[in-house]
Amino acid sequence: MKKISRIEPAVPALPKRKKAAAYARVSRDTERLMNSVSAQISYYSSLIQGNPEWEYAGVYADCGISGTDISKRDEFIRMLADCEAGKIDIILCKSISRFARNTIDLLETVRHLKELGIEVRFEKEHINSLSEDGELMLSLLASFAQEESRSISENCKWGIRKRFQFGEIGVANKRLLGYRYDEEQEKYIIIPEEAEAVRWMFQMYIDGVSFRCIAESMNKAGIRSVLGNEFQEGSVRQLIFNEVYAGDIRRQKCDMADPITKTKVKNNGELPQYYMADCHEAIIDREIYAKVQAFY
Repeated sequence: MKKISRIEPAVPALPKRKKAAAYARVSRDTERLMNSVSAQISYYSSLIQGNPEWEYAGVYADCGISGTDISKRDEFIRMLADCEAGKIDIILCKSISRFARNTIDLLETVRHLKELGIEVRFEKEHINSLSEDGELMLSLLASFAQEESRSISENCKWGIRKRFQFGEIGVANKRLLGYRYDEEQEKYIIIPEEAEAVRWMFQMYIDGVSFRCIAESMNKAGIRSVLGNEFQEGSVRQLIFNEVYAGDIRRQKCDMADPITKTKVKNNGELPQYYMADCHEAIIDREIYAKVQAFY
């Protein structure tokens, strides 16, 4: 007798959905750019969740942070950690310059993600990092993005130097022992109790006390730097010869030699400096400051 068995139709297995995320970044924390990054977050959230082949893995966004240094971008680092943990398969990004302006950082990161099997898609350039010509295109376009960053930096420097010439720019150090910088008045304002410590420091130096001993005396007296740290020989030396205490300001003491690495170097005459006298109330009178300078 024949034996008949029923063969049920095979149910096709649904393809596994890929976990998709997006990355957004703006370099300045302004209202217009904050609106831009909010729009990107909304756009990518809708795009990912509207694709039946994707599973939403989030949108990572850094605001007010330069693209030249990955280490300072908390959300970018968190995204890479989630990639390592297997939480992401695809990363969407508006453009290469939003992802990274440093060519080395960009290529190293994309290559590492490629090793993990993670695809990065750059919308503006129409580049897929897993495609055959993806890395070549990335190398070329990333170089352009890096050079654009250098060009922007040089233009900014030019503008700042012009403002230096007319005394139209604020200060880098908003807090200095003895002073705070008032943004409305655009000048340093004396902090009386700290000013006394400054005068004591200058007097000790005129009396022949070494920088190391001055630092030790101030530390024993419970006086601390504006960052709350104890004084060291080098920090005392820096304060003693700061023209700010005589009521003056010297511009362009340092220069950012490389906008990519953010390396600052002392200006030893390679660039012009601008000296502005009587900018604010002095803590140390001219006679005492002149004596200090004579010892330098």
